[in-house]
Amino acid sequence: MKKQFTILSPCGILGYGYPEESFMNGIKQKPDAIIVDAGSTDAGPHKLGAGTAIVSREAYKRDLKIMVVNGANLNIPVIIGSAGGSGGKVHVDWTISIMNEILRENNIIKKVAVIWSDIPKEIVKKRLDENKVVPLGIGVKELTKERLDETSGIVAQMGHEPIIEALKNGADIIICGRSYDPSPFAAVAIYHGFDPALSYHLGKILECAALCAEPGSAKDCMLGIINEDCFTVKPLNSKRRCTSVSVAAHTFYEKSHPYILLGPGIISDLENCTFKENGDGSVTVSGSKISYTDVYKIKLEGARLSAYRAFVIAGARDPILISKIEEIEETVKEEVYEHYKEAGEFNINFINYGINGVLGELEPVKTKAHELCIIFEVLAKSQEIANMVLATLRSTFLHYGFEGRKSTAGNLAFPFAPSDIPFGPVYEFSVYHLMDVENGLEMFPISYIEECGK
Repeated sequence: MKKQFTILSPCGILGYGYPEESFMNGIKQKPDAIIVDAGSTDAGPHKLGAGTAIVSREAYKRDLKIMVVNGANLNIPVIIGSAGGSGGKVHVDWTISIMNEILRENNIIKKVAVIWSDIPKEIVKKRLDENKVVPLGIGVKELTKERLDETSGIVAQMGHEPIIEALKNGADIIICGRSYDPSPFAAVAIYHGFDPALSYHLGKILECAALCAEPGSAKDCMLGIINEDCFTVKPLNSKRRCTSVSVAAHTFYEKSHPYILLGPGIISDLENCTFKENGDGSVTVSGSKISYTDVYKIKLEGARLSAYRAFVIAGARDPILISKIEEIEETVKEEVYEHYKEAGEFNINFINYGINGVLGELEPVKTKAHELCIIFEVLAKSQEIANMVLATLRSTFLHYGFEGRKSTAGNLAFPFAPSDIPFGPVYEFSVYHLMDVENGLEMFPISYIEECGK
């Protein structure tokens, strides 16, 4: 077993970008692996449902090329978690094509492992019948076979087990489907004999790269060094430093419980961790604990098409209109709903930035702004209906004769022409559930490309 193991994390999501100078500072430290998280559901279900990436192909390739070339030079593994953003087959295939390009263009030949995370609907239906699928979180609907049929595809978050299997089989590069964010980082450390509790805690920090530093950024690099009884995180940009507070705060980032973190088959307990500043901008962490669930559960994610959207962005500065904005919006809505009552079901929404556009009814500040950004949104069963309703909604509001109006030239200012923007399909999470499995390998088949780039 190595006395310590070093991981270079370039950025919070592959394609976000990172300073090459920071990355090369990490390479000078001779890391044992380069690992990056490429995905998230933070932006909602659209990328999963539509089968598109979170970032552009050019940005993804730029980030990946630097990792792959330097990983090859050092002959160390390169691992990508949640490939393409959502980790479905289309996203993984997209990543494989970019990887092939990079390897060919740089005359590099590597053994690539591909870990698939797509879950067949028939399996989920069978587990439903066995009462082995439950909603994840408050407000998540019970999963039905009808909702499954409407779902474009299902992925599951993998733990460390399939990644370790790929390492055992000599993979130089591992492209993972949907992954529990810390898993790729934890896997390499566990594979080399380090404490799983520390490995997963380190993974929790590194998956967002320098976001745990001050100033924090997901677009800069971080080095993680794991030892037998602790790990250290260190920024690779002289403009950043870690503090005990910044690293502790990031430990609890994006979690529903302050110190209990649930993952595939594991429970991390970080209640008694200590965070020690080392005086050089790095922080050493110890005291992480882990236990294992009686039943191994994996998180399922799936999205279905729910509507088509069209929207308008407009500005308003008339103080009389602003003082009556919610009343005017309700009246305009009613007129448009009545006008198109034969068009089938559709929804109209207004978002008023400057009053309560972020918090809505929960907004505690009741003062009115002197100007507003108003977003008009229409959701309908087809793009044509959404476009039609939006055009009428916009023109009705534009010329609406509210009491006290002093001008007939129009109530709204439009920053763009054309003003009406057909957005396209809208997706919602139809699957956001936990499913019982036998173990961490059961649902994640691995395929190998022996001479990728040849």
